[in-house]
Amino acid sequence: MAKTINTSGKRKTAVARATLKEGMGRVRINSVPLEIYGTELIRMKISEPLLLYPDGVTGVDVAIDVRGGGVMGQAEAARTALARGILKWFNDPQIKDLYLGYDRTLLVNDSRQKETKKPHGRGARKKFQKSYR
Repeated sequence: MAKTINTSGKRKTAVARATLKEGMGRVRINSVPLEIYGTELIRMKISEPLLLYPDGVTGVDVAIDVRGGGVMGQAEAARTALARGILKWFNDPQIKDLYLGYDRTLLVNDSRQKETKKPHGRGARKKFQKSYR
């Protein structure tokens, strides 16, 4: 039976689900190859786990499905899902130490969320002006 691993990553309101299975080392985000996905900055952000551990997708096909949020939130969610998938696939504590030493958000979801808007203002903190003083 072929080995399959499912992982997920989150950032703000973006959720990425990664599926790793045996293959030829292809990485696809929303069915688009990583080589042509988004801008160069986004490609670099998503490929950080691959640059840190170059053998990460050797013989593994990765399909990442990302929904919600903006482009950068989606990129960071996809990056977390990819790093978690590589770690789970190889099950090597050295990879975990490598990723955590570089950036903790590679393996841990960033829990920060947008502060909710309050009444009597335009946003979370800003209040409407008063002109009677």
